[in-house]
Amino acid sequence: MKRLCIAHDLIYKGIGSRLHFFLTLGRNIRRYLNEYPTIRIIHFNDALIASYYLLCCRFNRCVKHTVTIHGLDVVFPSYLYKKFVLPRMNRFDLILAVSKATASIARAVGIQDEKLRVIPNGVDEKILTYKFSLSFYDDFQSRYHLDIRGKQLLVAMGRPVKRKGFSWFIEHVIPHLQHDYLLLFIGPFHWKPTKQERFLRLLPPFIRNRIGLFLGAPTDEPKLRQLLNKVEIRKRVKHLGRLPFDEILNILHHSNLFIMPNIEVKGDMEGFGLVCLEAALCGTTVFAARTGGIPDAIKNNKNGILLKSGHAEEWIQKLNEFMGQPLSEEKIAASVNYTKRNYGWKKMAKAYYKEFLKLHN
Repeated sequence: MKRLCIAHDLIYKGIGSRLHFFLTLGRNIRRYLNEYPTIRIIHFNDALIASYYLLCCRFNRCVKHTVTIHGLDVVFPSYLYKKFVLPRMNRFDLILAVSKATASIARAVGIQDEKLRVIPNGVDEKILTYKFSLSFYDDFQSRYHLDIRGKQLLVAMGRPVKRKGFSWFIEHVIPHLQHDYLLLFIGPFHWKPTKQERFLRLLPPFIRNRIGLFLGAPTDEPKLRQLLNKVEIRKRVKHLGRLPFDEILNILHHSNLFIMPNIEVKGDMEGFGLVCLEAALCGTTVFAARTGGIPDAIKNNKNGILLKSGHAEEWIQKLNEFMGQPLSEEKIAASVNYTKRNYGWKKMAKAYYKEFLKLHN
């Protein structure tokens, strides 16, 4: 955005407490407006910080206010939130949804249609210029003590929350795949119960569910941990934990498949599916569930393959067919080009800028 206009950022960067960031938000915004009187638009990047601003800060009518809303922002299962907070979002001059699914639910909960626009998330095109390792297989074997030459690599990535469908996939799909493969999970993971997990166990399910969603707690972790400790699963599945981005890109580039087997969970949804686009740019074939905002990121047979959410038979059949006959280099290149053309950061920034200009004019 800074390539298109003058932009000032106010972002929590991990220094100090989050609480302090929120408590000083209104004061810092006023400071920015005083220091830079040419500011005409304040944009909030999610509904949480926007809600706090609405409820606790002074709404400045000298500038326009815009907000991006994501999946959980509109489906969070709280009566008070849906009744008293979400409707107040209509005080914003422009509300930008990351997917058609998010926008549809936003309308259903009272967001004014005339203020609503859909702009899909963008992916960093610089991934295409990354120099992938020429010694990947040797490096992988040295680090993880696994020889993966000749195996088909499947990758899944993200926090182990229930909607991601990680444990569902291991339990219902993995036992029926027929080829020589290894499934790698990437992302934060705890092999032992955390204090947060033990605390949530003490709460009634009704409260536990809402607090877990609000905190982004890894609600699928206990089941995933149990499955990964089974001998027959360990032969086919390995969790690598959190990895640096360059290592993730190397693994994706050398993988055959990226899977996003999301399942439908009441009160939660996948707002978009950015990791699918990162995988597609690395030349990995994406298999993703047709649910939430994922179809806004993956277009069937364009930059991936969409399958019915929670339909194990279809996943088993399509994955076995693909592993028996992977896509040609030409089709992989076409997928990469389609993703770059339709989902780059530059395109996303221009779409935001276009909407901001309409407000400013």
